[in-house]
Amino acid sequence: MTEILTREAVVDDIVTELRRTFLDEAGEVLRGLELLVEDARHGRVKTDQMVHEVRRAAMRLRGEAANLGLGLIGAVAARLEDYPAGVRHLPPRAFEDLEHFIETLLDIVEGRLPLETEAARLVRRLPPKAGFSVGDIEVRDVEVLLVMPYGAAAHFVERELQQCGYRTHTIANTFDALAVVVRTKPDLVIVGAVMPELSGIDLVIGLHSMPATRNTPTALITSLPPDDDYLKLLPKDVPVIHKGPQFGDDLAEALDRLFLI
Repeated sequence: MTEILTREAVVDDIVTELRRTFLDEAGEVLRGLELLVEDARHGRVKTDQMVHEVRRAAMRLRGEAANLGLGLIGAVAARLEDYPAGVRHLPPRAFEDLEHFIETLLDIVEGRLPLETEAARLVRRLPPKAGFSVGDIEVRDVEVLLVMPYGAAAHFVERELQQCGYRTHTIANTFDALAVVVRTKPDLVIVGAVMPELSGIDLVIGLHSMPATRNTPTALITSLPPDDDYLKLLPKDVPVIHKGPQFGDDLAEALDRLFLI
């Protein structure tokens, strides 16, 4: 028994050391991103180069944070990585938005914001995605998680939701999506039926089966015909949004059924 406890203590010490090293290195990376954003703001660095470096750093932080069980850092880094996705030209607010993301991450890694902070509240205080044309549209406190491969289809769905004032976040991996749903508690999850490794239908069934997520409103988006046998596996209360001419009507009906409009 003593030997087992000793081994556990050794493992705990190793994890603590790895976390400390990661936090120190993350702070250096984020300070570098601050300077990069400032250089891009004043034209000393091309904007597309800045975006590439910011997304690369965010992806690295997200992955390493997940390996070390630092979910709060991973959640914010994932939002930073996703912020400019699908946008050709950043809006004027982008520099301030990126600074907000970086400052939030610095507050976490440097200890001003506890690692135990609730991720669901924190992510709702982050800026909406760069593609959100705030203009005359009021940004509502409604979080929609899209679980779809990055591409034209995901971008189209995002634009439709943003026109309703909803904040969106896209994840292209169903396994990652499960952790994000539990951690950030979105108001709605829209899942693509065809996904690599684990299908979207399997994810929806799983979300509706687990006590931690079964009350999370969920919808499925698919090009499968309405009478497809695979769709019959879905829980009865899950709206199905079909790609094609009826997409807009299906989306509006789904939002209505889930009391989001």
